[in-house]
Amino acid sequence: MERSGGSNKNRDRFKSPALSAPSLITEYVLLFIGAFIMALSFNVFLNPNQVASGGVAGISTIVQHVTGIKPAFIQWTLNVLLFVAGFKFLGRDFAIKTAIGTVAFPLFVLLTEGMPSPTDNVLLASLYGGILTGIGLGVVFRARGSTGGLALASQLIHRYTGLSLGVAVALLDGLVILTAGLVFSPEKALYALIGLYVTSKTIDLIQSGFNFSKVAFIISKEADSLSQAVLVDLDRGLTKLQGLGGYTGDERMVLMVVLNQSEVSRLKTIVKTVDPNAFVIISDTKEVLGEGFKVNG
Repeated sequence: MERSGGSNKNRDRFKSPALSAPSLITEYVLLFIGAFIMALSFNVFLNPNQVASGGVAGISTIVQHVTGIKPAFIQWTLNVLLFVAGFKFLGRDFAIKTAIGTVAFPLFVLLTEGMPSPTDNVLLASLYGGILTGIGLGVVFRARGSTGGLALASQLIHRYTGLSLGVAVALLDGLVILTAGLVFSPEKALYALIGLYVTSKTIDLIQSGFNFSKVAFIISKEADSLSQAVLVDLDRGLTKLQGLGGYTGDERMVLMVVLNQSEVSRLKTIVKTVDPNAFVIISDTKEVLGEGFKVNG
């Protein structure tokens, strides 16, 4: 499975700030590490158990079963062809990293070929293969790179057919899995879907991090007192939003507070103490950048 690192159109329109040499070196190191992890996942879990969970890697598993050609050679051929076809959609820096990822992933697949698989249980292989592939792709995306493949094909379909990028990606991965069901068995296709889902969720986790935060919206007649309590007792900043009651038409203050999970119970206690009749909405937020949370950039 391959996923693009973002919209190429936006990438061309908004150029990233120039990186220092150490930062650039770190990104290339991460790119190679991510490609290596993906290759391990392919050779140790997915390919030995015939789990073709989308992408060029999945195609290579199917073609190897039919023709006996080594997966690395199939991946190189498809990746290079797709890279050439989709080159004009890539910005300069992203194109360089995509070219490296396009070559590095099949190379690592070739170098790690023949490594023993710790399981012949297809379900376990789908789960652990999906997790490892997601970690590898997540690391590659954090390096602002790509391993090419069907992500570029999706861009071409999106450009020339008008289909959304998400639909194009799902369509191509779905065709690979459907083909796997015909070549191997319908059961193997179902396992491939599990691997694809796990990969997607793992990528999101690697991209967003493990420390999920909470955002609370508080509607209260005691907004000023609550603001002071949150600022002093909880030691958290907040934002005051001007709201309008949908039924009464009355103006009311809405407090927005972003906090860590460990601070939720303290916030509830503060609200209950200051205004037991306050209306509170608390929801998950995957990533927060700024003072008191993750450093932006």
